[in-house]
Amino acid sequence: MIFNLEDNTLNDKYKLMAQTIIPRPIAWVVTEDEGVINIAPFSYFIGLSSNPATVLISVGHKSDGTAKDTLANIRKNKKCTICMVDKANLDKMHFSSKELAHNSSEASEYNIETTRVFELFPPMIESVPCAYFCDFNQEIDLGGGDTIPLVLNVRNIYVKDENIVDKERISIEFDPVARIGKSYASLGEELVAPKMP
Repeated sequence: MIFNLEDNTLNDKYKLMAQTIIPRPIAWVVTEDEGVINIAPFSYFIGLSSNPATVLISVGHKSDGTAKDTLANIRKNKKCTICMVDKANLDKMHFSSKELAHNSSEASEYNIETTRVFELFPPMIESVPCAYFCDFNQEIDLGGGDTIPLVLNVRNIYVKDENIVDKERISIEFDPVARIGKSYASLGEELVAPKMP
């Protein structure tokens, strides 16, 4: 079956893409505004480049059409901290996707402990295996639609000591969680490709 995405009557573009671009890593994004810590997961997330170190997240709007707090906070303060999700944090990450008022914090609502590593960046979620400390580079105008891709510069990366298995060659292992269609999956199983002929 061919789906023509130019057909404006097609209501399932998100479902088609979300269930065929798999797995999708989850950016658990921490932003801050006037002392309120906002935490929200986004599965349209990818690394763009390692030199310069950049990532991209796509952020939508609230049900009332206003910018999600993550988008509003990055636009205003130009900073965010992206945490990688492991199985131990699955429940709290999932709960943090619920829409809250701008002056409410997911950290307080769902008992998500944070720790401030750098004064210039929002705090990171305390128990995650890895976090990226980012500042704003640019928005990408897609010519309409309700999601805004944000390019972010990665300034610092935190990796929990126990997840570094070889410091000499920078070998890092953890059991990340990703979106698989509407569900989540653990990506801990490693598959070995055959040797090239």
